[in-house]
Parts: sequence; C-alpha cells; structure tokens
Amino acid sequence: MVLFLFSFLISGCSSGSAEGTEESGISAGLLVTESGLGDDSFSDSAFQGLEQARDELNITFDYREPFDQNYEAHARDLIDQGHDVIIGLGYNSQPAVDQLAAEFPDQDFILIDAVSDQPNVSSITFKEDEGSYLIGLIAGMKSKSGVVGFIGGENIPVVNRFEEGFTKGVLEASPDAEILVSYADTFDNDQKGASLAAEMIDQNADYIFPAAGFTGIGVLKEAEKQDIYAFGVDSDQFYTAEESVVTSMLKNVNVALYGVMEQLSEGENLDGSARTLGLEENGVGLAPIRLIDLNDQEEKTLQKAMGQ
Repeated sequence: MVLFLFSFLISGCSSGSAEGTEESGISAGLLVTESGLGDDSFSDSAFQGLEQARDELNITFDYREPFDQNYEAHARDLIDQGHDVIIGLGYNSQPAVDQLAAEFPDQDFILIDAVSDQPNVSSITFKEDEGSYLIGLIAGMKSKSGVVGFIGGENIPVVNRFEEGFTKGVLEASPDAEILVSYADTFDNDQKGASLAAEMIDQNADYIFPAAGFTGIGVLKEAEKQDIYAFGVDSDQFYTAEESVVTSMLKNVNVALYGVMEQLSEGENLDGSARTLGLEENGVGLAPIRLIDLNDQEEKTLQKAMGQ
C-alpha cells in the first residue's frame, strides 16, 4: 500500500544500487518545527516515520530542532553532512528550503505541509479538512452542552483547513451547536493553550479540538484537569491526557516519510512533484475512539463519512 501511495514522488529511474533494504545506504536530514521534538504531534510523527525506516530499512538520519527559528542555518548544516534527502516540516521551513534548493540543484528535498515550485523539492500536503470533519461529527453528535471549541496555533491556511473541516462536521451532526474559535498565534506555548481552553470551558464547551502543536498539549491537559473531553491532532495523543482525549485526528506524516524512504532504499529517485493526501490515500484518519461510546446510528454516520 505504501508503494502505491507514494509512487508519485518517484521518477522511476534506478540509481543502480544493488544493496536493497538489507543495507540501503540512504540517509536523510530532518528539520523539525521550531517546537522541536516532544510535541506529541507533528514533529514526533515525522521522527517516528524515520525511526521505523531506520529499524526496518536500515536507513540513517539526523535531525535539527530550529528553536532559534534559523531554518536556513540548520538545513545548511544537514546539507553539509551529505544526506541523500533533506526534509523540511511545516510552512515555516519553506523559505529556507526554496532558497537552498535553488543553491543546491543536485540536492533532493521534501517539503511537508507546503508546496514548492523548485524542481528538486517534492511536496507532501494533507487534506486536514477531511480528518477534522470526522472529529467535528463526533463532537456534534456527543456534546451535551451544545457548545464545542476549536483552538488553532497560528492563523494560517493549513490550520484554517482544520477549523473548516471541524466546523462542517459539528454543524452536520448538530446544526444548532455553538462553535467557539480561538487562535493562540503560536505553536509553542502550552500555557497559552491551557488559558484558551479554560476560557472556552467557562463558556460551557464540553469538547475541544486543538490544532496547535505544543500549544495544544496545554489544551488537552486543561481539558483533563476540568473534566471535559478533547481531541488530539497529528498523532495519537491519548496518553497525553488519558482521561480526556476521545480520539485524535491523525496526519500520517510518519506513513508518508516511511513510504518515501522505502522507495529511495529500493534505488529510485525523487521527481520533485507534489501530492495532497486525504482519507482515501491514508494521509489522514482517526486514532481509536476511547472514553465514550457511539450508538449504532452514530457509528454508521461516522463509518459512512470515512467511506467504509
């Protein structure tokens, strides 16, 4: 399945390597978000995909955490190490990736969550609205107060798609629901996330969906503290707040990167194309539903929305 999903990134040319997956010789340089690893979200998902490729395909990789927001310097450092491919996470990495791709035309890059027109940059984006719609359906079907909330990180198109899908799902299930929306203007501040969640809970929100990176961790923990339900994002965040997280909207960055590394380890090359992955392509989905029960009709509604 992975081969099918990610063959769009591959030119079909063989590098002539006969090493296979037993010792691929492939190396990757990963530039995570400015939140760094430990976000239980976007960066960790990418890291997990490369860890799996390391363990199963014998690739090697290194990473940088641009806490100082100097994406170019960290990416340049990875280029200097001689990696086969440099991976930039998030729209904030795009200016550096575009500049360095022009400067190093023989270096392959992958850009996640943004689209580059540089010929040596392969872009992967996701249909966040499709996955968030499922979260919205659950919130709309199960909310007892009729008030639910969405908390975004930065007010940018990729996060707007989370909000749009969530809103659509809530109103599909409960047309009279009240949807509270706040943006933290940062992906890095869990205390800001907790504060915004507390404000929504004071307005009777009983389900909150953050799409806010590390800021969202504060949302989940505040929801647990105040005994309401919440949803994780990007990866399965149940263990972040086990008494609160009903399910998580998965953005399968790990699957995407593993698929690309699998292709590279088999001797094929990136082709600089772009692809957007949704439910059908296993780019987004849901973690297991916990803590609540869906009745038969609710289960049918959700399964239909998932195309099952």
